[in-house]
Amino acid sequence: MRIVVVYKDYSDHGREVREYIEDFERQTGLKVEVMDPDSGRNEFFLRAYDVVEYPTILAITDEGRLLQQWRGKPLPLFDEVAYYAR
Repeated sequence: MRIVVVYKDYSDHGREVREYIEDFERQTGLKVEVMDPDSGRNEFFLRAYDVVEYPTILAITDEGRLLQQWRGKPLPLFDEVAYYAR
């Protein structure tokens, strides 16, 4: 299971998302994968999962199937995200 957070670090939501990720990992013990939408190497991923708004949080199976996607703000509760990661 993968939890992927796609956001622009130097944006109006950057600090809030960084703090969310740090708190989520500390409180749940789960790792979050971070992606920069401006990086060319992530273009295929962004198209495949229709990521068009930032921040976006995705819960993806190991086989690549999308289980849940949260777009924009407000950010989801930790329990909502952790549910899909377990």
